[in-house]
Amino acid sequence: MTAITGIGQDSHAFEEAPGKPLILAGIKLDHPIGLKGNSDADVVLHSITNAISSITGSNILGTIADQLCQEGVTDSSNYLKLALDDLGDWKISHIAITIECLKPKISLQIDSMKKSIAKLCHINKTDVGITATTGEGMTAFGKGEGIQAITIVTVNKT
Repeated sequence: MTAITGIGQDSHAFEEAPGKPLILAGIKLDHPIGLKGNSDADVVLHSITNAISSITGSNILGTIADQLCQEGVTDSSNYLKLALDDLGDWKISHIAITIECLKPKISLQIDSMKKSIAKLCHINKTDVGITATTGEGMTAFGKGEGIQAITIVTVNKT
């Protein structure tokens, strides 16, 4: 069986804007500030979308998502759906995600995030791995200035 692997990354800074929720992996987290972006700034879904785009060659976030944002479509699950549609006969067999941030405490959210990603990607929750790190405070993310996600997606021919 042939497998292809793609890698994606995304990062956003925190933005103290009234009413701006923090959305990660398609779920709203209980956190006082959200991430800056034209969309919901969901770095997890963006990194998955970018990983799939590295497989298909489509530039969803750099082109199509920008246009959708201008049209008021800001839910990142819509961008992920476009990337998934581009896979054609390929099916995701595994998603591995590392999230780097000082806050919020990601380990408390991992199960909910895995469920959400599995549902959005039409895979089993056991096919989603999520780890988290503060990076020992060595980067802007580890210092609490934002959140970064790096994702590896593996697909197989169906």
